[in-house]
Amino acid sequence: MAVRNSSANFMDFNNYETEGFFDEMFEPDGRIRPHYQRLFESIERLNPDEFEIRRRYIDSAFLSQGVTFTVYHDSQGTERIFPFDVLPRIIPRTEWAHLEKGLTQRIVALNAFLHDIYHEQKIIKDGVIPASYILSAKQFCKEFVGTKVPRDIYVHISGSDLIRDGEGRYLVLEDNLRCPSGVSYMLESRQVLKRTFPRLFPTSEVEPVKQYPDELLRMLRYIAPSANPDPMVVILTPGVHNSAYFEHCFLAREMGIEIVEGRDLVVRNSHVFMRTTQGLKQVDVIYSRVSHEFLDPSVFRPDSMLGVPGLMNAYRAGNVALANAVGTGVADDKVMYYFVPRMIKYYMGEEPILPNVDTYLASEPQDMSYIMEHLPKLVVKSANEAGGYGMLIGPASTKAEIEEFRQMIKADPRNFIAQPTISLSRHPTWTDAGFEGRHVDLRPFVLYGDGVKIIPGGLTRVALRKGSLVVNSSQGGGSKDTWVLRNDS
Repeated sequence: MAVRNSSANFMDFNNYETEGFFDEMFEPDGRIRPHYQRLFESIERLNPDEFEIRRRYIDSAFLSQGVTFTVYHDSQGTERIFPFDVLPRIIPRTEWAHLEKGLTQRIVALNAFLHDIYHEQKIIKDGVIPASYILSAKQFCKEFVGTKVPRDIYVHISGSDLIRDGEGRYLVLEDNLRCPSGVSYMLESRQVLKRTFPRLFPTSEVEPVKQYPDELLRMLRYIAPSANPDPMVVILTPGVHNSAYFEHCFLAREMGIEIVEGRDLVVRNSHVFMRTTQGLKQVDVIYSRVSHEFLDPSVFRPDSMLGVPGLMNAYRAGNVALANAVGTGVADDKVMYYFVPRMIKYYMGEEPILPNVDTYLASEPQDMSYIMEHLPKLVVKSANEAGGYGMLIGPASTKAEIEEFRQMIKADPRNFIAQPTISLSRHPTWTDAGFEGRHVDLRPFVLYGDGVKIIPGGLTRVALRKGSLVVNSSQGGGSKDTWVLRNDS
């Protein structure tokens, strides 16, 4: 059904269709959802010229502040301004409270799972998860079985991706537990939008997000070895060519800590030090944005130029904390995602608050038969890829692409899962043709230190290409500001 409103200005939604998908802003009959009413009325007062001026201001602000991401293997250049849509996504308080409970439950269970598989391995012994799936996971670090981590916390920073199905029900699409990115875009988007539409926020009663850097630093200081009251905290980056380098610099600046590369650190007597002009200074906590296999060439990849020789000795000795902990990536494996509901029941004795998307494991004979039969209708994902890579969207793929994936799945079934094609919810998004519906997901950011802290909001990613379900910025996606209201409307 097309939306009907009496306005005759550029905010006219008469051609906006709400059928076929759950729309975040509009009811199925075209009425505006109550929690969007104030936003609609505020923007409706703008004339087209004023709206365009403000929209261009946002683009120029992102450009001047260097809000960028990197696209690898692109002929047009690697560095891009992060695409941003002006119309924010709004979440009422009751809805957000439900998400907080579900995400807290999930991260506590995942952390319990990680502690278990690197120590007693009870979940394996009790037959809840087959040992073969865990031991064959690419990110499982057998070298660290029995290693104690500070405060017994493995997942300090996470960003599980949420979607809504055709009924508006929230589902967890995947967990990002190694180096989840995007929080800098959440923070910068909020600041730019507040400057662009300064009158909008006081009337909307939007929860702030600016506290994230302070909360992050507090958590990092909490996990310092020996409860050091004044620990030295640094961010370890792969360097300027990394796709999230802007974010690394942004967070270091906001927290007031040093950003370092592997060559800036050295290990002496199982302690980590940073090279400075005044000599060596001991480092207590490393927020690592480097994948664990590159962290220490003496333990993992010997060809790594990004890590620090001896770092793992210092880590095993308990003289430095790493966030996230080494080995966390095993829970990031998309095959492990299949078992998270079992983890919640096993460790917490509860039913999942936020369900998974229905998932099929190619390594299970019955699931493999189903996948092979229904491949053109399914979404297939590689177990350890990210950013929208290593994925097949059956309904949008050619016969040749489907057959190519069919052979890949048969050759390495452990490496693939399949899911039904979910009709992601849509949100009005500005295009050259005016406001049109585009598919969105949501990445809330979760911190786990002396408790679980979830910033009220997150990164709403939007598939800017019409009809696309891929929201990743490297493949044509952008973002929206995400407002959590203090009240339900």
